Amino acid sequence: MHSDHTVCDLAVIGAGPAGMMCAFTAAQRGLKVIVLDPNRDPGRKLRITGKGRCNLTNDCEIKKILENVPVNGKFLYSCLNAFPPSTVIAFFEENGLPLKTERGGRVFPVSDNANDVADMMARLCRENGVIFLREKAKGLSIATGAVQGVETFERSIRCANAVLCTGGLSYPLTGSTGDGYRFAEKAGHTVRPCRPSLVPLESGDPWCGQMQGFSLRNISLTVYEDDKAIYKDFGEMLFTHFGVSGPVILSASAHMRRFDTCRYRLEIDLKPALDERKLDERILRDFRKYSNREIKNALCDLAASSIIPVLIELSGIPEDTKVNSITKEQRENLRDLFKRFPVSVSGTRPIDEAIVTSGGIDVREIDPRSMQSKLVQGLYFAGEIIDVDAYTGGFNLQIAWATGRMAGMSVEKRS
Repeated sequence: MHSDHTVCDLAVIGAGPAGMMCAFTAAQRGLKVIVLDPNRDPGRKLRITGKGRCNLTNDCEIKKILENVPVNGKFLYSCLNAFPPSTVIAFFEENGLPLKTERGGRVFPVSDNANDVADMMARLCRENGVIFLREKAKGLSIATGAVQGVETFERSIRCANAVLCTGGLSYPLTGSTGDGYRFAEKAGHTVRPCRPSLVPLESGDPWCGQMQGFSLRNISLTVYEDDKAIYKDFGEMLFTHFGVSGPVILSASAHMRRFDTCRYRLEIDLKPALDERKLDERILRDFRKYSNREIKNALCDLAASSIIPVLIELSGIPEDTKVNSITKEQRENLRDLFKRFPVSVSGTRPIDEAIVTSGGIDVREIDPRSMQSKLVQGLYFAGEIIDVDAYTGGFNLQIAWATGRMAGMSVEKRS
């Protein structure tokens, strides 16, 4: 046993964005910090976020962040004020990572490489003396209402402070297996039931499977809850064997929170740049051009080959109908399909396919001004383990940085 690695001021469990920000912040303040994470590289999940590009915050006011946090936003008020997006952006740029802002305020590294974000955080930690141990935490030692240490499968670490930054239940391959929830419950904390948020959607529509692997770009998506439009987005999506996935679908899923009581469906506008009149003119033009063809061979300029058979089937036009004999009503049916392609939604994929977990440690048991447990002295929480989750757009990582920073600023040296 290495005696030097068995005593520290702070043990951080989990080397994700919140854990590394917390470790770096505390180490900079002169604390001796050990980070426990069984993965080979720190920030394993961070390295695959945003399709490997890493949308690391959103360049906006705090008010906008809170509008994008459907659950427990008020809890974040203090930590977001202490470490708002403008400060997060400055932090990364001052430490050698140039950033750029894209549509909707989304902030990315100029390099479009998530590894650069994870590597920078790991470097800052190491430069400030943080020790990374590739070990799995087994549990917390708590006595007389205070943290005494952390047990791994290899050693006992004596410390007066521990931060749980173990993430949610999503992406179990990266090590998010729910250990943190078990440690917290054992310490007396309440864990709100976890369900997937930012997750692919399942559909009973046979045409989703028919088009498996086919992706749509520059489409507009509307989500209906019991026939009321509740969310709109623009971007790309993908048909799969089980239903639909891709960026706009993951974002939409976070707004679909009541599958037990509500019905959900999607409408896709395949031609958002054209209003109905212009689209009608466009279809007529193609019909004149291909007037002697069968309908199944006349849509090649308007749609991809993967979706043409589905459009024809849903429009009710027999596929061998000659274009010059199509009625106005049939044409309008087709036009409406381009503007409102239907996908029924039966539910979400399982939680292990989600990017973000909704649920987690009850915020009423955490001090929002320090991230310290109200039940156990020296126990802190940061990141996705807390019961706050946001929509897509860089908000979830902003929460990870801000809660990690707050915990790292609040930890006290105790003998």
